[in-house]
Amino acid sequence: MYEIGICDDGENTCSLLEKYLLKYAKEKSIQLEIKIWYTGEGLRDYLSNSGHLDILFLDIELYKLSGIELGHFIRYKLDNMGMQLIYISGKSSYAMQLFKTQPLEFLVKPITFEQMTESMNLAIKIIRKKQERFEFQQGKDHYYVSQSDIICFESQGRKIRLVTTDGIYEFYGRIKDVIKILSDDFMIIHQSYIINKAHVRHYAYETVEMENGDVLTISQNLRKQVRDGILRSR
Repeated sequence: MYEIGICDDGENTCSLLEKYLLKYAKEKSIQLEIKIWYTGEGLRDYLSNSGHLDILFLDIELYKLSGIELGHFIRYKLDNMGMQLIYISGKSSYAMQLFKTQPLEFLVKPITFEQMTESMNLAIKIIRKKQERFEFQQGKDHYYVSQSDIICFESQGRKIRLVTTDGIYEFYGRIKDVIKILSDDFMIIHQSYIINKAHVRHYAYETVEMENGDVLTISQNLRKQVRDGILRSR
């Protein structure tokens, strides 16, 4: 289930996008919950009260509270960097103003079904990637952690130390087995370390510094491979 928002002061645009989304959901065999607002104030109030949206189609030229102002509100007031913002407008001259709100797409009206489909495909691909989970076991209990929240794995004898943005866990395992079930965002930099490239703060020839401040050593035989892998991910 994906929660989709449409905010546009034009009823025709909202109806057209809703029609497109229902057609898309049927073709892709996925479930969508669609919410519609005709004012920026209504959308802001919904989000301020812990309302959730996975993807938002947001008109720039709203009557009072503009789409750009709402984008800043979502990113910097709510600190929500996960919502996929797709701006829509009758003009094509907003590119630089939108940059700071990190939109996924910018669609110029009239919007076609093909344009919306491309935007939805990309948004859902990003969301699914962020939702990939890593499973591990502590005793008889099973735990699930979003791969995007994992900073690194550190081997400590028979145990592995799992460092995430929310805390640290330990489980029994081997680095060479763990790497096999991770996404391409991860790489081995040492026989004892796996890092998430998305959480690298600073790279040097012999070490990497992670966002939590951990400085990890890179094996001599892996230095070129690690350098290339990190640079490609930037």
